[in-house]
Amino acid sequence: MFLFAMAFGTLWWMMYAWRTPENLAETRFTEPDGTQGLFFSLLVPARHEQAVLAHTVGRLLESRYSDYEVLVIVGHDDPGTTAVAQEVAARHPERVRVVVDTHEVKSKPKALNTALPYCRGEVVGVFDAEDQVHPSLLGHVDHAFRSTDVAVVQGGVQLINFTSSWYSLRNCMEYFFWFRSRLHLHARHGFIPLGGNTVFVRSRVLRDIGGWDPDCLAEDCDLGVRLSSAGARVVVAYDADMVTREETPDSLYGLLKQRTRWNQGFLQVYRKREWTRLPTLNQRLLARWTLGNPFLQAFAGLVIPLGIALALLAEVPVGIALISFAPLLPALVTVAFEAVGLHDFGVQYGMRVRSWHYVKLVLGSPFYQMVLSAAAMRAVWREMRGQHGWELTHHVGAHLNEPDIRVPCEVRSEG
Repeated sequence: MFLFAMAFGTLWWMMYAWRTPENLAETRFTEPDGTQGLFFSLLVPARHEQAVLAHTVGRLLESRYSDYEVLVIVGHDDPGTTAVAQEVAARHPERVRVVVDTHEVKSKPKALNTALPYCRGEVVGVFDAEDQVHPSLLGHVDHAFRSTDVAVVQGGVQLINFTSSWYSLRNCMEYFFWFRSRLHLHARHGFIPLGGNTVFVRSRVLRDIGGWDPDCLAEDCDLGVRLSSAGARVVVAYDADMVTREETPDSLYGLLKQRTRWNQGFLQVYRKREWTRLPTLNQRLLARWTLGNPFLQAFAGLVIPLGIALALLAEVPVGIALISFAPLLPALVTVAFEAVGLHDFGVQYGMRVRSWHYVKLVLGSPFYQMVLSAAAMRAVWREMRGQHGWELTHHVGAHLNEPDIRVPCEVRSEG
């Protein structure tokens, strides 16, 4: 029954954005009114990112918004990335500054906290060093802040290189459902683990709450939980033509390490118990389910193979054998819905999805789940052993070879 509930819950949040036309319309940015009211400080932490950093900052400098600054944060022990950052800053001194992080042990939240005192903007935005940012994004975010008076705007992030490897397709679809659907559910219910980039927070709110937790491996999730507990209102918006594009990890081991870090970070946030300050029981239950997911995923990774073996090999009553296969029903519906989502993904991004992509999506599902379960078990193991080192995800710029950002094929809502 636990596995059935877990599979059904996954299906439930995946379908959130598509349940009604109103839900789908509410998940998008509204059209800007043509005016600008806020000054943005955009933080770009970069570590060993000399291969992609210049392109990322270049895209930010193509913004159609005029009131913003870019702060590139580099490590004192990373001369390659520092050289690229300083070269870009020298060419655009009016817009780009370089901040040096001197912490002996490096992490993204430490880098962000280092740059926070230098931010002059009313809103602080965060981007990763490999991000491909749409030139109209800041105008839409500015309008979202002014028209709703919220504390946080979370924009969409989308992995885009879905043909790079067998797991990249499923990785891209994961992001598609997370940013297209699930985060909207979280925002609506007043508890949201924020994404790590394309997230914008009012500076005074960010400073009042003390910035990012320097020791947390999921500083974005932790910030979202603390802001949710403080009652901060969050708007989430996803437009295919406005998302920040990224690439999947360039190796399976890289994916494993990335997911281990995220899962371990969620466990850290769970243990901090900030989520217990959420005002309603439903919010606390949602938080417990979300933050405890690494435990659940690790447990599922252990019991699913055991359950299948018992159902097939052991002499158990027919009724028990049938019940043991109950989680299979929502799991099959989930895979079917993922196939529909893949079609929608192809339409929205103007990418040709072939028949074998659907086959790869279905056949790759159990193997991908095994990788996620392995990462969850590794996260639990590392947390129990007190191993809190930051495992960096390397980027090679695979997403830069995909077609450029374009207007989606679907008709956009004006609502």
